[in-house]
Amino acid sequence: MSPWLTTLALLAGFVLLVVGAELLVKGATRLAERVRISRLVIGLTVVAFGTSAPELAVTLSAAWKGSADLALGNVVGSNIFNVLGILGLSALAAPLVVHRQLIRMDVPLMVALSIGVLLLAWDGRISTLDGALLAVVLAVYLWWSIRLGRREATRDDLEAPPEPEGSVARDLGLLLVGLVLLVVGSQALVTGATQLARAFGVTELVIGLTVVAVGTSLPEVATSVMATLRGQRDIAIGNVVGSNIFNILAVLGIGALIAPGGLAAAPSAIAFDLPVMIAVAAVCLPVFFSGLISRREGALFVLAYIGYATFLVLDAKDHALQDEFGEVMLYAVVPGMLLLIAIGFLDALKKRQEARLRGN
Repeated sequence: MSPWLTTLALLAGFVLLVVGAELLVKGATRLAERVRISRLVIGLTVVAFGTSAPELAVTLSAAWKGSADLALGNVVGSNIFNVLGILGLSALAAPLVVHRQLIRMDVPLMVALSIGVLLLAWDGRISTLDGALLAVVLAVYLWWSIRLGRREATRDDLEAPPEPEGSVARDLGLLLVGLVLLVVGSQALVTGATQLARAFGVTELVIGLTVVAVGTSLPEVATSVMATLRGQRDIAIGNVVGSNIFNILAVLGIGALIAPGGLAAAPSAIAFDLPVMIAVAAVCLPVFFSGLISRREGALFVLAYIGYATFLVLDAKDHALQDEFGEVMLYAVVPGMLLLIAIGFLDALKKRQEARLRGN
């Protein structure tokens, strides 16, 4: 395939994925609103699954074609980008208020599942049995999340928004058209990404962690940022956390189920990228505990992702600055970010204690 056709396939794949996800999310959200599901639950389940559909389509296509590195890299890279890139950009647009359910259940689950993926991949493969286990956990998570979300939802959440106009058939039509576009777009994106990796001598894992991961996360970017600007911040945060959970349980789980012999995990992914995914998920605990993701923390998230992506590119090309850049990130940037996050966490604890004392 010529470079022009490769570029065209990538662009066409991105466009189809974004349009398809937009139609799917719109139809699914309207259907959920008809049965009075709260905004947080919509963000954690319906919207999260819809915006994760590109990752699912690409991973299944890559797994079926035997491109295990691309399949795994897409999920790991998307989860890293979702937190650092999307939450960072959303918080820069407007500080994000964190719902209690996220702190108590969903973020700890995201961290636990991230650790679980590393343990499952430790032998070099996420097997078919591992995929079945993830699928079972997904079913339990969906049931529990909806049950808990309904119980904690406020009266306003359950009564608003009003039932959308139009028919159920129209909403189902949006879902089906969105799914078709996702399938076609994923095929084009996988083909273009694989050819791009070969043309530039970059591994499929790196392409999956960067180009494909960001591309398939475009629906999450659009959904979370627009939800933030519209004041629907429960959907913005729930979309990111829910998408990461879906990526692990649904995308990796189903991908391992359909791939012959499961999904192979590259040594570099086990040694570096999966631990980074765990660290990024774990950082959410102290940040979310404060109840607010500030613009400062949003900026830190975005800078951290830029540093991570830069390191991947330097490492892939075996650049002379690779070692120096890695040392700066490891010994200067990361400790500085952790220090700022720790200060914010301690400040949140102090404010909570003061509020508790005033209440007494």
